[in-house]
Amino acid sequence: MGHDVIVVGAGLAGLVATKELADAGKKVLLVDQEPEASLGGQAWWSFGGLFLVDSPEQRRMGIKDSKELAWQDWLGTAGFDREDDEDYWGRQWAEAYVDFAAGEKREWLRRLGVRFFPVVGWAERGGYLAEGHGNSVPRFHIVWGTGPGIVKPFESKVREYRKTGVVDYRPRHRVDKLLQENGRVVGIQGSKLEPSYVKRGEESSRHVVGDFEFRAESVIVTSGGIGANFDLIRENWPSRLGNSPKEMIAGVPAHVDGRMLGITEQAGGKVVNRDRMWHYTEGIKNWNPIWPSHGIRILPGPSSIWLDARGERFSAPNFPGFDTLGTLDAIMKTGYDYSWFILTEKMIEKEFALSGSEQNPDLTEKSIRKLLSRVLPGPPAPVKAFMDKGEDFIVADNINDLVSGMNKLTGDNLLDVKGIERQIAARDREMDNTFTKDLQITALRGARNYRGDKLIRVASPHKILDPKNGPLIAVRLNILSRKTLGGLQTDLSARVLDDNGKPIPGLYAAGEVAGFGGGGVHGYRALEGTFLGGCLFSGRIAGRSVAEALGKGMVTGTSMVTS
Repeated sequence: MGHDVIVVGAGLAGLVATKELADAGKKVLLVDQEPEASLGGQAWWSFGGLFLVDSPEQRRMGIKDSKELAWQDWLGTAGFDREDDEDYWGRQWAEAYVDFAAGEKREWLRRLGVRFFPVVGWAERGGYLAEGHGNSVPRFHIVWGTGPGIVKPFESKVREYRKTGVVDYRPRHRVDKLLQENGRVVGIQGSKLEPSYVKRGEESSRHVVGDFEFRAESVIVTSGGIGANFDLIRENWPSRLGNSPKEMIAGVPAHVDGRMLGITEQAGGKVVNRDRMWHYTEGIKNWNPIWPSHGIRILPGPSSIWLDARGERFSAPNFPGFDTLGTLDAIMKTGYDYSWFILTEKMIEKEFALSGSEQNPDLTEKSIRKLLSRVLPGPPAPVKAFMDKGEDFIVADNINDLVSGMNKLTGDNLLDVKGIERQIAARDREMDNTFTKDLQITALRGARNYRGDKLIRVASPHKILDPKNGPLIAVRLNILSRKTLGGLQTDLSARVLDDNGKPIPGLYAAGEVAGFGGGGVHGYRALEGTFLGGCLFSGRIAGRSVAEALGKGMVTGTSMVTS
């Protein structure tokens, strides 16, 4: 079979690019090192949040948003400071993406059957001045169906094209080299891996049983980032954040290994912003792991007390859900790679959500009945399971027993019960008035002015040490690896650039491997809902750009296959 285009990586960006190419009549070879069970990649496991601007969902919730406000927030969050070189294209991609999020993104997805949960979430709240980091308003739109719900329309189209022969999908094909002739990328070489029947997300074998070579007129790399490769994370860890964590847990499956970054670099591709990564600070060890070192991120409301490993409260604005990178910086400066939440059962009932499709069966299964169970007393079932079975959770009726359990869990005996009790009691005294100097309390009261937070996200302000609000809960928080913010530098047509800023003929990239566009659309920080969105946007641009470059209508493939 002749192929016009080869797409390397069958995650969301790869599926979107493949769909766009097939829609344009191009014959596509889609290869991935994982078995077919993992089609859709990391996106399938996600909570399914998307960044949209001035959407009907926002307006129905009383949110006033605009493209100008979103761009202000993006610039304040990204902190682009390498605009002569590494940020040159990333900033242009960022502006194009905000236009997309404020424009046709929602309607394009709706035409594909995607629908949204009506309450818009408020991620990365910032806590600085108007031009600083964070979302000024809620913009986190949860897909009805979570990660699988955003993957499905693209997977379905690819499977349809596969049946008609337009798409040739080859799982268990690991790319080891990009083929070049006269400066142009003309194909791929690699290893056939033995068949694997592991379930989605489980680590698959790397035993080689053969090799392959495919040729095509263009290659699009959509292979993801380095989130499961702790060695690469530590190698690229920025000195501004101090030493890299000694202990981390993985927020992504083992196949997110970053191999194609090095392989594409060997072919002349320029990798930029290697030191920019996005790792969460609210990770908990999965009591029922699927992949190695499997961690889950808590999506916290703003009320929990956040303490460092020695039991000292973090300073403003290092509050739950406000500034991921800022909190990571604060944690690493303590010399430890973990921290603590202390909260009440009343808080956990309303304020703890767990990131991931498998941790939100009501939204993932589109079950109204299960969704309504969230209003019942007690924590949601997935959260309760972690409270009962997760090693990072401690539940106690009083502060003495709670701190004793915290010390026992780590074995470090760093925590002084009197010091922790003093800080929480001081916080509790600030609850006696509706005004306070404690900025965290001001922030949580302010959050409840937003209807969505008051309804389902932020608990009524109350005293933590009051027994009627108990029991008390402590959660050890680990550093959770997740996203690569830098990557292959690409122009606005998704063409991979070389060290001189020139496009490498025949080579394109999209998704996380390209920093979600341009080698770093996010700069230093993300507003959230922009990783899936970045895969959608860059995958669409890559597919359409290649289709346009190859000409309209059906192109006769010239590839040859040897195996």
